[in-house]
Amino acid sequence: MEINKHNRFNVKSVKVLKLVATMFYVASFNAGAFNSEIQSTKETNQLNKTKVEYYQNDNITNQIPYFDNRFRLDANLEEITLIFYRKSGSTPIILIRPDGSKIRVNQFDHEKIQWFDDSTFDMIKIKKPMPGPWQAVGDILPNSQILVVSDVKITVEPLPDIAFSGETLKVEGKLFNGDEAIKSSHFKNVVKLDVNFYSTNNSLYENFGADAIKVTSFRDDGRGLDEYANDNTFTGEFILDFAPGEWQPVYLVKLPMTTRELRQTPILLQKKPVEISVVKSEDVDVPHQLVLSIDPSYVDPNSLVFQGKFTFPDRQIEPFSIMEDSGESRTTTITNTEPGIYRVNVSAFGKTTLGREFRLVVPEFTFNVEANSMLNANNEMPGDVEGQLIDSADELIIKAEEERVNALLAKKQAQEIKDQETMMIIAAGNGVIILIAVILFFILRRKKTKTK
Repeated sequence: MEINKHNRFNVKSVKVLKLVATMFYVASFNAGAFNSEIQSTKETNQLNKTKVEYYQNDNITNQIPYFDNRFRLDANLEEITLIFYRKSGSTPIILIRPDGSKIRVNQFDHEKIQWFDDSTFDMIKIKKPMPGPWQAVGDILPNSQILVVSDVKITVEPLPDIAFSGETLKVEGKLFNGDEAIKSSHFKNVVKLDVNFYSTNNSLYENFGADAIKVTSFRDDGRGLDEYANDNTFTGEFILDFAPGEWQPVYLVKLPMTTRELRQTPILLQKKPVEISVVKSEDVDVPHQLVLSIDPSYVDPNSLVFQGKFTFPDRQIEPFSIMEDSGESRTTTITNTEPGIYRVNVSAFGKTTLGREFRLVVPEFTFNVEANSMLNANNEMPGDVEGQLIDSADELIIKAEEERVNALLAKKQAQEIKDQETMMIIAAGNGVIILIAVILFFILRRKKTKTK
């Protein structure tokens, strides 16, 4: 009985062991399939990556020592474009293939490789690169990454629905390499971002037939309207100082080996909402009146404030501002100093009817004050103005006398030259006559000799 019980126990144990082994095999198979799927996903992602990391100098993990700036390119890559950032002014890098052969800036296969070298980077495009570990030798910046260029593009904020001729806009944009934002601060040395405006050639607007206009270049240097340098937010300062009408903004992303563009929906640039006029004074003791008329079609007139300057005929400059008032016009005074040309430069700040803050520059306005209008209340010329006119008259008399004397001198010189030419003609004629007489004398004498 004990033996039979023992035998039954052994049979059950074997069955249990077989079941456990089967479960372990199935689990192992599923785990292997799962790991294989992960590996496949990793390989797929690796081809889509936009950065190639340098190998870390870890002799324990890699088993063999690697030099710095070593990276790996996978198989089945049809084409790859790499950017290496290096110290400013340094010489171009040298690429070493997995088989040890070298690629230099002045020594490569032009059918398979394109190379652009700048003072701060190398951009290299390779067709069907050799798979395996590559190495870059040169003054490469520490902690920089090799950037694999796939499809560099820019995303920018849409322009406002209402914009004005003379307005200055601030527009921000970000760069993407494929679907990944470019975070390298060194990339700004590689790319150039320009913005052009093209007329839609709509005959209904003033800009019909106008040429393309380069408006600005985006920057990330903390200058102008750019808030922070090297924050990977590129800022464009749009000064729309051209004709109103329908324009299409085109953003150009320029790389050494390629150019991309982004076309936005055309915008309608409105006319300036501020017009300047002046009521000139005919009394030297009364100032001129400057009038700023506001068109309320697209702006809130009550929101506008003005800052500007007057330039007088003697080139003296006086700043002014209009900060408090309401309605569709503003007025201020200009001191009536003297005859001549007065210039007015004004900037306007306000809100559109949709509530957007804006700022714009109104075109320079000029007006001329003639001397005969500079009379005081007694219809007399002011002493300082009269003195200026007398001085001007004296200057004109002196200038006229100088011109008369110069004309006489020129006439005298011309007469002298003419007399000299006449004397030369007479002398030449006399010489010819004498020469002919001498010839005739010898001919006649010879004939007489033969007759004898």
